[in-house]
Amino acid sequence: MGAYERRTMKYEKLQRRTLEIFDQAEGDDILSKLCDYFILGLVFLNIVAIVLESVSSLYVIYSIYFKIFEAISVLLFTCEYGLRIWASGARGKSTEPQSLKGRLRYIFSFHGIVDIIAILPFYLQVLFPGLDLRVLRTLRLLRVFKLSHYSTALEDLFSAIYQERRSFIAASYLLLLAIILTSSFMYYAESSHQPDKFSSIPDAMYWSLITLTTVGYGDVSPVTSMGKFISIITAFLGVSTVAMLTGIVASAFTNQVARKKVILEDQIREAMKDGILDGNERQVLEKMRLEFGMSEAQTQQMFRQVERDNR
Repeated sequence: MGAYERRTMKYEKLQRRTLEIFDQAEGDDILSKLCDYFILGLVFLNIVAIVLESVSSLYVIYSIYFKIFEAISVLLFTCEYGLRIWASGARGKSTEPQSLKGRLRYIFSFHGIVDIIAILPFYLQVLFPGLDLRVLRTLRLLRVFKLSHYSTALEDLFSAIYQERRSFIAASYLLLLAIILTSSFMYYAESSHQPDKFSSIPDAMYWSLITLTTVGYGDVSPVTSMGKFISIITAFLGVSTVAMLTGIVASAFTNQVARKKVILEDQIREAMKDGILDGNERQVLEKMRLEFGMSEAQTQQMFRQVERDNR
């Protein structure tokens, strides 16, 4: 093996190790766990700092500390983002086009977009000082999505909704239909008595939406007998429609978790066919457990169940 090949192997090994450190920790990888805890803590402190900045009395006194902490945070997040881009080249093959594809997959992935959004407000403020600071502070709150690197909750929710998309679309259609009909009826019943609140059907849609979703702010109330009757019907429709949507999402989320358990259990059965678990098989199962968000107790229970079934 020549010197070039050795350097290439060391380079790729360093990339893979960097990926392991920044990805969710597996097994007894202390360095990866410390990195996870550090980033999680930094994200949490950033959210706390952004919230406290909105308190004018605190910001006036401690503004310099808020700015220093923001600069340090952005520097660390920028380094993390750059290292993730570089290390993502290891997800492809060693050839340059494949390495570029691995990096582009990360840049345009959900996690890559979240990571760039985490640092973008700071650089926008530097490049365009006239931008509204309130908007930039709001964008900085999106850093909370960096926690998705270490939790599959959002992915599970989106996947669950996608799996039940037909039912979800049907229930959403019923909600839209209810909004249009109830707002139209309420407009014709109340517009002559409350022209300032029900001046058009779009204005009536505001009342319809908050009533259907059972929020009911109380700032817009019908005064006619027909309007009160329509509001009662709208309230009943709202309870039914919201319960339907909630049930669909809850059921889909439960099914998503159940599917993960089945996949992991099938993988455990496949690995234990010969009655022996080697190091590579344990590593694969541990990686699946972390990706699926399963606890060690759940996984151990699956192992015991498979062992009982194989007897």
